[in-house]
This record gives sequence, C-alpha cells and structure tokens, in this order.
Amino acid sequence: MVQARIGVIGGSGLYQMRALSDAEPAAVETPFGAPSDAFRIGTLAGIRVAFLARHGQGHRLLPSEINFRANLYGFKTLGVERILSVSAVGSLKEEIAPLDVVIPDQFLDRTRGRISTFFGNGVAAHVSFADPVCAELSRVLGDAASGAGAKTHRGGTYLCMEGPAFSTRAESLLYRSWGASVIGMTNLQEAKLAREAEICYATLAMVTDYDCWHLDEEPVTVEAVISRLKQNAATAEAILDAAVKAIPAGRSCPCGSALRDALITDPSAIPSEARRRLELIIGRYLPG
Repeated sequence: MVQARIGVIGGSGLYQMRALSDAEPAAVETPFGAPSDAFRIGTLAGIRVAFLARHGQGHRLLPSEINFRANLYGFKTLGVERILSVSAVGSLKEEIAPLDVVIPDQFLDRTRGRISTFFGNGVAAHVSFADPVCAELSRVLGDAASGAGAKTHRGGTYLCMEGPAFSTRAESLLYRSWGASVIGMTNLQEAKLAREAEICYATLAMVTDYDCWHLDEEPVTVEAVISRLKQNAATAEAILDAAVKAIPAGRSCPCGSALRDALITDPSAIPSEARRRLELIIGRYLPG
C-alpha cells in the first residue's frame, strides 16, 4: 500500500521535519532487519512524505551501525519513489565554506565491509552507477537551496569514509589531491541501494567544517560540528520544504527502470527464498 511518494532521510542534527502535519509513526518490517527508527509519515502542502532519522532519534547509531538495506527497503515498502537525503559533511575545498550547501553528483567509497547491495545469496545484478544521483531530483534540490538563500555549490564529489573517527591530516590532504569536494560517512550506501530499488536519490550536503586539512582552522571536533548543525538545521528544513513542493508528479529520469537490464541470474535459477526476499525489488522483472 502506497503511503508516500517522497522520502526524506535526516542526518546529524535533523531528526524531524517540523513542517510535516499530522505526522504519525510507521514501523516497517523488512527481510533485512529493522530500520534505524520508525518512519514518520505526514503531509507537507498536501504531499505525503515519509521521514526517517538516519541515526535514530537521539542519534544512537554510528555510521557503520546503520542498517542501510533495511532503511531503503522500508522506503520502498511505503511506496517512496524519490529520496532527499540530508547529510552533515566536512569541506575539502577552500571555496566551500562552513554553512554552505553542496549538491554532490559523484561519490568516492572509502568504507570497509559495509553491505551496499540487496543482491547476493542466489540473485546477481549489476546496476549502472556511473551517474550515482538523480540529475532531475538534484536540480530541484539545488534550486530550492538557492531559493532559500543558501550559498549553493551544484555538483562535486562526496567522499564517503568509514569513521567514526574523523580523518587524519594525511588522509584529508590525500582526499583533496583526488579532487573530492566534501567528506561524510553515510551517503554512498544509500545511493547504491536507492539505485537498486529504482528510487531517485539526491544528497543535500550541509557543510559544518573544513575537516582537518585547513591549517588556518582548528581540526574538526564534535563541539564545532554540533554548533554548525544547529545553524544548518533551519536552512535544511527550509530547503526540504521548497524541494518537496517543487518535485513534479511524474518521473522522466532513468532511475525508475535501473534494474531493467541489470539482472544477470537466470530467473529459473533463483531460489524461492531469494525470490520472496526480493519480490518488492525485482518482482516486476520476473515471470509469474
């Protein structure tokens, strides 16, 4: 049963959307375990939205502890077709200052051992990930950020690190030499799983610090991040409100058919348990 077409993932500092009216909790069961928290489903300007706090209420989960598969499967279960993901990040470029907003269009993966696919255990698939975010949704998000008065950088590379410790200075300087724009700990897995689930995905990266490469700035600390998060939270909510209202009703991007040519396993060879587990994801591509 479709409950919402648009989903929002709230990162560090954004644990609710105050603009959602009549919001109610929705506990969703998945074949991959429990999501980070109960989803909150409400209405914004007549539009049904499902909200999830990535780290759980009270920020209980480290980045490496997040059950990304359960989170994304939960959104799919609720009927979500587009996800706006908010993330606190550090800047790796001089021109991207704290309190700026970045709409990344690429990712670099520096995580270790995280599960970032629904597939395996009887089903193989390889989605295209050359362009890892939805260009149409990113454009809406960028327009909303600019309209909200935020200094907005469209495009750039989000380097996803393992954490939970922040970077060493050597790592930070290395990532700068690679041309990465911002650094965070969560969005790569979300983007991959959203693509496999045929959900449009875009990131709203809220800059809190200069990581530790900037010699004129103090190395990043939790205290500094929290201070900037509080300033960023109101901006993030204003951007999300505008973006949700501006998202068109239909989809014309390729995200909704990402699995069409991605499944490689012969349908007759898929174990019945795997078929049940992934019915929501691949069912429409399998013979009845």
